[in-house]
Amino acid sequence: MAESFYEHLFGVRGKVAVVTGGTRGIGLMIAEGLVRCGARVYVASRKPDACAAAEAALKEYGDCEAIVADLGSMDGCNALADAITAREARLDLLVNNAGLTWNQPLDEFPEKGWDRVMDLDVKGPFFLIQRLLPMLRAAASPEQRAVIVNVSSVNGLRPSGLANYSYVAAKAGLNQLSAQLARDLMDDCINVNVIAPGPFKSKMTAPMYATEETERQVREQFPMRRWGEMHDVAGLTVFFASRAGSYLTGVVVPCDGGATTTT
Repeated sequence: MAESFYEHLFGVRGKVAVVTGGTRGIGLMIAEGLVRCGARVYVASRKPDACAAAEAALKEYGDCEAIVADLGSMDGCNALADAITAREARLDLLVNNAGLTWNQPLDEFPEKGWDRVMDLDVKGPFFLIQRLLPMLRAAASPEQRAVIVNVSSVNGLRPSGLANYSYVAAKAGLNQLSAQLARDLMDDCINVNVIAPGPFKSKMTAPMYATEETERQVREQFPMRRWGEMHDVAGLTVFFASRAGSYLTGVVVPCDGGATTTT
């Protein structure tokens, strides 16, 4: 059967993808969308039980394997890269989604709240990219570029209403790191783009929907009056990974229901 024009533009079937932090929240949404579209997806998390649960759930839709790795350390980054290299000859898409936030008043903010966030949110993506570059280069060509998607936050674009100082600095840093990598990997036929999510339900935002009344009040503050959903962030990732998005690199796209237009 001939490939449809839709598949030609937006198809990711048969592509090999890695999604870090892919066992819950936005990472799980992205992984599910990719699996449903026919990609072979590896998700990574530091918790074995979360990996097992995510793998079982995602296998209902297609090809998925979960790998335990703590990407807040060099050992964890190396272990994940070794595991992917042992399983695949190429990597078409790397989604760096694993992240951590830390909220504490300015006068009390501790050093560990800075170091842990920076290690996972900025250092981890950089060194995982470095280790997986040979596999990304193996997949890349002028006709079919390999893709890195770094998941940032609207808090990296504008001030946050929370006391998450290291998080806003880390996400802003990830945005600029991505722009630098996009330039430096241009001739390797590797695109580097950023998704900056706004309000999505996750462990990180759980206090915002702890009760029905709290959620109602919070949701009323959103421009579109709703949370982000799987198709929002997964659709954008598929776009970046497909031919339709192949002429874009070095861009930061807020996926926030218009939140960045109201401040």
